[in-house]
Amino acid sequence: MEILNSTLDDVTTILKLYDAARSLQKAKLENGAVVWPEFDETFIAKEINTKSQWKMLIDGEVACVWMTTFSDPQIWEDRNTDPAVYIHRIATNPAFRGRNLVAEIVAWSKQYAAQNHKKYVRLDTVGENHGLVAYYQKSGFDFLGFFNLKDTVGLPAHYNQGPACLFEIVLD
Repeated sequence: MEILNSTLDDVTTILKLYDAARSLQKAKLENGAVVWPEFDETFIAKEINTKSQWKMLIDGEVACVWMTTFSDPQIWEDRNTDPAVYIHRIATNPAFRGRNLVAEIVAWSKQYAAQNHKKYVRLDTVGENHGLVAYYQKSGFDFLGFFNLKDTVGLPAHYNQGPACLFEIVLD
């Protein structure tokens, strides 16, 4: 397994993984899932160019992707002043589902946070998907609760479809 920054050559793969994630979310709508909007190539390219888009390779194949940032004020509001790494849009290649890759991302993100002098690893999701809440808790995150965001202007559209579920890991 290898974790690297995504490159512009990965844009098509990332968009395919987001499509697969949307299909899974649509299948789980009655469980409280919220479906991601479609993201365009320029949106993904911007994240790649700022080195905030990541990929996990297993045997040379992209197993999953995600995005990180060091600031997330619209979602984390007053807590955004805390030194944290924020994880967004984990999308797993269907061929690698069931391998608990989030645990690998958690292990990596703890190291990444420490290297960048951060005290927290944080994650959010939207909607009341209790199965996903339990999964993130099993992966090591503390569930902080459901929150109605005050300002979603400029955020991807799915942030208007339900409460935000906030999760964090406090580093030692």
